[in-house]
Amino acid sequence: MSYADSHPFTRTPWDGYRHSLWLLTTRDLKVRYSTSALGYLWSVLDPLVMAGIYWFVFTQVFDRTVGQQPYIVFLLAGLLPWMWFNGAVGDSTRAFLKDAKLVRSTMIPRTIWVNRIVLSKGIEFLLALPVLAFFAIVFEATVSWELVLFPLGILLQAVLTAAVSLIVAPLVVFFRDLERAVKLILRFLFYASPIIYGTSDLPGGFQFWAAFNPLSGVFSLYRAGFFPDELNWFDVGVSAAMSLVLLALGLWVFRSSERQVLKEI
Repeated sequence: MSYADSHPFTRTPWDGYRHSLWLLTTRDLKVRYSTSALGYLWSVLDPLVMAGIYWFVFTQVFDRTVGQQPYIVFLLAGLLPWMWFNGAVGDSTRAFLKDAKLVRSTMIPRTIWVNRIVLSKGIEFLLALPVLAFFAIVFEATVSWELVLFPLGILLQAVLTAAVSLIVAPLVVFFRDLERAVKLILRFLFYASPIIYGTSDLPGGFQFWAAFNPLSGVFSLYRAGFFPDELNWFDVGVSAAMSLVLLALGLWVFRSSERQVLKEI
């Protein structure tokens, strides 16, 4: 038992928020896995199937050289974090509508209803990392010291994902068609992001502009441990700056619209 647990009057608002966030996150994960026969396997089957399809198309059908070898490792290093981003932003469109009664009745900061989605999807991402390690071992991918940058990629993506989700969640309450629009935007963003290809595969004129997709810098950090040439500090710097700006914007949008959101739901 921690000191804060044994001395309740010493608890800070942050302690209560953190405790509630963890309870809601674990509830989401338990519900998701307990109602599924395959449970955890669903967290890895989707990216594995997608990786298998793209690997087959680009290496066996078209025989095109994109990314780096081993290509399956290159793919998974982009697909797994994409599943985190895509899942969290997609689910944030229903963050308030799904649990409207709880959102209205609880007094904890309502950012928790967005952050619990980001955290639960982030945990699923972490649980899927052994798959990436497995394929890296099987295909004898070279591991370099840049692998220590992997946690930085996780931190940067957590900030970016939370920022976008904080913008999307309240706006969907006012504009219900935005839920479908977000799905279309995410579909476009998948192909506009260096997932099935690297930024170095783009024509020269597009490489500069690709940096302004904040996911470019994030994915380069994830891939750097296996493909050092993929690390581009300009992309990482732009990604970090854009993530912080989006986080500030997300918090402003969220706080400005919170009262109206409670009336709408």
